[in-house]
Amino acid sequence: MAKIKTGELDLKDRLVHINRVAKVVKGGRRFSFSAIVVVGDGNGHVGVGLGKANEVQDAIAKGIDDAKKNVVTVSILHGTIPHIIYAKYGASKVLLKPASPGTGLIAGGGVRAVLESAGVKDVLTKSIGSSNPHNVVKATLQALLSLTDARTMAARRGMSLNQLLGTPQALPAN
Repeated sequence: MAKIKTGELDLKDRLVHINRVAKVVKGGRRFSFSAIVVVGDGNGHVGVGLGKANEVQDAIAKGIDDAKKNVVTVSILHGTIPHIIYAKYGASKVLLKPASPGTGLIAGGGVRAVLESAGVKDVLTKSIGSSNPHNVVKATLQALLSLTDARTMAARRGMSLNQLLGTPQALPAN
């Protein structure tokens, strides 16, 4: 999980969820807000942040700042993900499946926000278990970070891409 400097990236922010919390005090209720924000450049970089404040706009601004501090790189292959992945965070579970070009982004809520910000164009998703937006977003990010493409795996194993994929080598000429 390599953090990225956000100075050279053109990040766009996207609000996922705002939560209003009431604290009962002697004079009545005090409201505060929390905001989950996703930032991404649409080219493999995405970050998630949480901001809390007494005003909605302040909470969103804090969430954007937090998300920009937590930008990571994810593996995208031809507009989709390299393989099927299943991730769990808390009671939320997320299943991501690669899809052929033209399928589109079949996802909802927090999963859609994270995948669009990362730049994934074609993918099938299913959110299972808790639909708490905090945990769904974190499970999606965890799934994207767990992805490995063939080049990275071949380098990790010290093999060539052809050896990893099992493609036959050209026969030597006699």
